[in-house]
Amino acid sequence: MSEGDFHTLNAEVCDIWDKNADFWNERMREGNEFHRVLIAPAQERLLNIRRGETVLDIGCGNGQFARRMAALGADVVAVDASPRMIANARAHTTEHPQHIEYGVIDATDSAALTSLGERRFDAAVCTMTMMDMASIEPMLASLRRMLKPVSRFVFSVCHPCFNSPRIKLVVEEETSEAGTMLTRYSVSVSEYMSSKPTKGVAMTDQPVAQYYFDRPLSVLFNSCFSSGFVLDGIEEPAFQKSNEDGRANWRNMTEIPPLLVARMTLAR
Repeated sequence: MSEGDFHTLNAEVCDIWDKNADFWNERMREGNEFHRVLIAPAQERLLNIRRGETVLDIGCGNGQFARRMAALGADVVAVDASPRMIANARAHTTEHPQHIEYGVIDATDSAALTSLGERRFDAAVCTMTMMDMASIEPMLASLRRMLKPVSRFVFSVCHPCFNSPRIKLVVEEETSEAGTMLTRYSVSVSEYMSSKPTKGVAMTDQPVAQYYFDRPLSVLFNSCFSSGFVLDGIEEPAFQKSNEDGRANWRNMTEIPPLLVARMTLAR
């Protein structure tokens, strides 16, 4: 992709999220079921925030996880490419406002991101945002300069192996040897290695379809490794109890993780 094509695509990505911001804020609030049950607990475990630490929140959306980290005692710098997302985040921050600094910054802009400070941050987090970014390399290169030597970077994404616009959730019924009906849930994967951008929706009825930039595990982690990170923690959260309603949804996929949460540290 040429530099001009990238800037055009990236501008469209940012515009889409700005148009979806109010809808997203209304639906997300302080976290939907995915965030409350799967994402936030895994991120909190891997971040292991200590009171007084300074944490960078990249792609903070309406600020719900930034507010959670502030409640845990962190000083948070939260950025997003969408001005409307940041406006909503500020409006919702009624507790611990002195511990959260919001800013409109596109994480694909390395200079803008790095301007927040070199060796300033004890930790960084990117919650379900990397698959929305046209390029992750500028952010990773910036983090190498922004994080303190002993620090960590935690990110969550839709699981590259099991959750993308190119998979189908499948329900199959079969009769056991005892004559009872068994319901099996599975995922059908049609493409994995292809990383071309695809449009889709994260929430039903959202105003504008967004881009997904799904990257296979090798591309995702090799980008981190090339920027000087090593992997030292990983979780694949899945729902523990099925709804048992016979529907093909992630709530019933108790053996298949829809998410990947990883902790990277700077190589020494």
